[in-house]
Amino acid sequence: ASPMQAVEQLAELERREREVRNLASRTKKATLGATKLSADYDWRYPKRADQAIYEDLATLAFVRKKQNVLFRGPAGTGKTMLAKNLGIRALEAGMTVVFTNLSSALADLLRQESLPAVERRLRRYTSVDLLVCDELGYQPIDTRAVDLLFQIISRRHDNASTIITTNLPFKDWVNVFPGAACLVPLVDRFTENLVTFDIHGDSYRQRAKPTPPSPTKPPRRPR
Repeated sequence: ASPMQAVEQLAELERREREVRNLASRTKKATLGATKLSADYDWRYPKRADQAIYEDLATLAFVRKKQNVLFRGPAGTGKTMLAKNLGIRALEAGMTVVFTNLSSALADLLRQESLPAVERRLRRYTSVDLLVCDELGYQPIDTRAVDLLFQIISRRHDNASTIITTNLPFKDWVNVFPGAACLVPLVDRFTENLVTFDIHGDSYRQRAKPTPPSPTKPPRRPR
């Protein structure tokens, strides 16, 4: 190779190494954890789930449009798996992502000992391209925590995409946020530019399994 070609090859190697390091850093901060790939999802199992909608979500057009996504369905139907896979695709596309259990994120914010500390911690959830909040509806959330969630949704509104997974219809969210004055504006902001992905069916983990044959008793010996 000529000196110019050698320099170009070295620059390309350096660029690739930086991309690898950048992806590793963003993946660590995303805290997605282990999950199955969406290609392994059995679309034949749910009674109803629109695969075409998910394939459109997988293009990440919703992130570029700053749309929110709601995965809604019973426990065990794959909401978290599908949401995580969108996070993985966003990372591979060079975006910043945070995945969190909703209750854990709010507890994290409530542990902060001062308003400046809360503001600094809020940036973890408000500054990324895609925020995935898992499991809304499994635990009630008190008023202080709802106010923090409202801050997250409001600051991301029209600025970045948020995914929420839940087992509840909107009319039942009031049971998760008892007495929260900001619930209506929170839902209003989240749903203004929303893609809803509903899954109908039973838990895949509790699917019918073949019943093992009962053990046969040995024949009785004649006396």
